[in-house]
Amino acid sequence: MVSYRFSQRTSWDVGESGFAKAIREARESGRSLIDLTVSNPTMCGFTYDAEAILRPLASAAALTYNPESLGVRSAREAVARYYGDHGANGDPDAVVLTTSTSEGYGYLFRLLCDAGDEVLVAQQSYPLFDFLADLEDVHLKSYPLFYDQGWWIDFAELEKRIGPRTKAVVVVHPNNPTGHATGIAERQRLEEICVRRGLALIVDEVFLDYPLVEERLRSFAVGPHPVLTFCLSGMSKIAGLPQMKVGWIVGLGPEQVRRQAMGRLEVIADTFLSMNAPVQEALPGWLAGRKGIQGQILERVRGNLGLAQRSGVEVLRVEAGWSAILRLPQMEEGETAERLLRDAGVVVHPGSFYGIPESGRLVISLLGPEGNFQEGLERIVQARKLNHTSY
Repeated sequence: MVSYRFSQRTSWDVGESGFAKAIREARESGRSLIDLTVSNPTMCGFTYDAEAILRPLASAAALTYNPESLGVRSAREAVARYYGDHGANGDPDAVVLTTSTSEGYGYLFRLLCDAGDEVLVAQQSYPLFDFLADLEDVHLKSYPLFYDQGWWIDFAELEKRIGPRTKAVVVVHPNNPTGHATGIAERQRLEEICVRRGLALIVDEVFLDYPLVEERLRSFAVGPHPVLTFCLSGMSKIAGLPQMKVGWIVGLGPEQVRRQAMGRLEVIADTFLSMNAPVQEALPGWLAGRKGIQGQILERVRGNLGLAQRSGVEVLRVEAGWSAILRLPQMEEGETAERLLRDAGVVVHPGSFYGIPESGRLVISLLGPEGNFQEGLERIVQARKLNHTSY
């Protein structure tokens, strides 16, 4: 057999984890499982306006290849209007269309980093960042969020972890899975640090339209912008359309450096070619119709959060997004998730999946149908009663 040597950047452990194996075997055995990790909106029983979503894909304009590096102007204008609705001065020339926020991260890591450079990311975050950084030969360094009646950025630790090869700070606003929304004071502190240390700010705002508190979330696209800032978002969350593969980058900051960055981003985007024409033609209509699905999702996640908060299980404060963190103390979090699967037939994510170091933290999705969600909570509560000395 011929032996091949693959790149070190893809030397991940791709084997099935013990927890994933246990879930697979439980499903294969025919057990009735309640999955509290489902986060795909197209599989959660929402009502989509199929005609309005699919009709624009048949536009005759899509038959013409118009390879604009940043994306066709009508689509970028629609993104600019979206930010205008959030109070920003939307500029279509500041928008770069991508097929996903993941691709957007790839563009920005190429723009800002040489191989071996570093990017700071909050420790409690979605694990996708590790793979994206590996593929671009970028090293991730974590900075912690801490919990004290809510989530906060540990700025002292963040500053300690800035080194000579640090090029950017990533902020997920609001964070997944903590639901932490970056407040004005925290934003100003981040910008001050980035200005002083010569760092760019990358802000992932995919959950911006899903506040779970009364205050409306403020986009980083709203000025002023004393530091080079890139806002990322896309249709996966904004319109509940992950299958359409639409994302974007908005470049902001002091004009001279922003122009330099946008010029380089245009070359990167041109190298990888613009996204497919039917989706670009459809984007203005999809964005214009986003409120319908957003209303359904907000009603669902707020209702499920209320059920969780009234269930008797401790729910850490969440300000926005589609997830919640449960606190079930006295056990290691991986063991807790495995026991709930075994004893209660409930699938949850252990906190360690998101880099949460404290034991007894479980992450659930608030997106699933209410009846299914409530039954899952009831099974968790019953399991705690039956195993009160262990949970």
